[in-house]
Amino acid sequence: MIGLVIVSHSAKLAAGVHELAAQMAGGQVAIGQAGGLSDDGETLGTDASRILSAIDEVWCDDGVLLLMDLGSAVMSAEMALEMLPEHRRKNCLLSNAPLVEGAIVAALHASLGEPLQAVNAVAEAALSVPKLAGAG
Repeated sequence: MIGLVIVSHSAKLAAGVHELAAQMAGGQVAIGQAGGLSDDGETLGTDASRILSAIDEVWCDDGVLLLMDLGSAVMSAEMALEMLPEHRRKNCLLSNAPLVEGAIVAALHASLGEPLQAVNAVAEAALSVPKLAGAG
């Protein structure tokens, strides 16, 4: 079963998305978070070493899907992947999914045992799901 990593400039946002995704997965999926720049969670930003630690925390041979919030989070995630050994790097994927919706859908599909590429595909399509009639 794949692991997920939530990358955000805000530790609070990463923790909130982690909470939602973990609940959706019913505790079946390893989900890490890498948010903010400081241990107290108050400094905004992203850090490749925090992302690398989160990847290590959820690592499995089936792969790890990384979901990021804003542009520089993508750059930090790319730097983290560059620090990984090649055999791990090839089993990690940076998603273009929207952070919240993508993480929730990814967690659900990962909990069903779907492979990395399939989980990423549904995560990236998360915003294209039609709204229910009368909702929102």
